[in-house]
Amino acid sequence: MTTTASKPSRSDASAIAPTELRYLVLAAQREGNRALVKLLADLDLTPSQAEILLVLDEYGPVTLRELGELIVCEAGSPSRIVEVLVQRGLVERSSSALDRRAVQLGVTAEAARLIPRLRAVEEHLDAYATSLLSAKEQAVLGRALRKYLAGTPSAEVLEHRFAAKRSHSA
Repeated sequence: MTTTASKPSRSDASAIAPTELRYLVLAAQREGNRALVKLLADLDLTPSQAEILLVLDEYGPVTLRELGELIVCEAGSPSRIVEVLVQRGLVERSSSALDRRAVQLGVTAEAARLIPRLRAVEEHLDAYATSLLSAKEQAVLGRALRKYLAGTPSAEVLEHRFAAKRSHSA
């Protein structure tokens, strides 16, 4: 006896199969990351390195701990990625004016020249993503993903980094 798998009908498109949601989130993240890797290839940066440079440009100078509270790319301490960026001359360490024991991280002049290109990459990806969904769908998806992530370290990082921007864009 042979059985053939049937394709889901169009009417099933709004249903979610068991475990599908988890894989939809994972697939969306992977596809977004693949697109980002491709766009960053000319700059010889990884997505994690690009995120750190953009965060340092916007919020820096900050300590390593403060940086860790603003990035999604690295759970825990981003020290390994920061060290590579320091060695490449894109991040500099300096003593804090308030506490000489604290080390501040900031972008170098070389990194500052890359920032407009990194922002253009972000804008390109954002434009693509927003072209697929209406403003209402984006808001619903954003609320759903924040709910999905509630109580996680990633949710805390995202809230810290984007809450003020959300209130200004509303």
